[in-house]
Amino acid sequence: MPESTAPEIDIEPIRAQLGRKVEDHDLAIAAPMRGMVVTFDRDETAPVEGEAIPPGWHLAYFPEASRLASLGADGLPLERGGLPKMPLPRRMYASASLTFHTPILVGDKLRRETEFSDVQLRKGSTGTLIVATQTRRIYTPRGLALTEDAISVFREAVPPGTQSGIPRNEPPPAGQTWTRTITPDPVSLFRYSALTFNPHRIHYDRPYAMNIEGYPGLVVHGPFSQQCLLDLLRDNTSRPLLKFVMRARAPIFDVAPFTLAGRMVTDNEAELFAMGPSGGISMQARATLG
Repeated sequence: MPESTAPEIDIEPIRAQLGRKVEDHDLAIAAPMRGMVVTFDRDETAPVEGEAIPPGWHLAYFPEASRLASLGADGLPLERGGLPKMPLPRRMYASASLTFHTPILVGDKLRRETEFSDVQLRKGSTGTLIVATQTRRIYTPRGLALTEDAISVFREAVPPGTQSGIPRNEPPPAGQTWTRTITPDPVSLFRYSALTFNPHRIHYDRPYAMNIEGYPGLVVHGPFSQQCLLDLLRDNTSRPLLKFVMRARAPIFDVAPFTLAGRMVTDNEAELFAMGPSGGISMQARATLG
């Protein structure tokens, strides 16, 4: 493990802010759904008024409306969705748990409650980490539609002239029955950043991603890869999705294609994987079907 360059962090003032809540309102309009179709090059018609949006496409709603002065050097708001400002500069989407209660329909008035629900200080292979959880609950006129626990990891800065550490992981189990290859490119990553109003520079600013954060290219958004897995699932089953639990294990970059794979493992559960060029698992997920 490399020696940590971060000062000792007192997590207690951050932990004292647990329970902070932010409420937002939005309207489930159709235009972002058309954007999702073309961004993921889907052979389908975007949902229209009164039709349900596909799982995961809710991320096109509730844009983070932060003024320029409130953004950090990486482009993201310093305080985002109820999270307090963190003492470590680099942020990554680490995992998510989505529970689908009732569909979100195009035309719905939406209310979202975001709670800062957990924070942990850890030591990892790349140094000190802060692991923070936001719990989001989205309501429609028919009640609770979606509960989402999203976990972000805050990491130390990369020393100038060095590369960010990339974990090497094992391949998925043999016998996967669904497969797909995704070729990420700057246009698709930019489109997804625009659709989700995500200003994180690692996804569209190549000099920043490579020279400041030490990556080999643009980073594919964690939610982008997650959406690819969700789409692979619904392309192979018409059963309703009840729960989707995802863990990101290594970043994916736009320098090479990545592979998706999945299969049913019980009567109502599926496993899904995204693998980088080496074949190791970059993202894994478990889905529960109705």
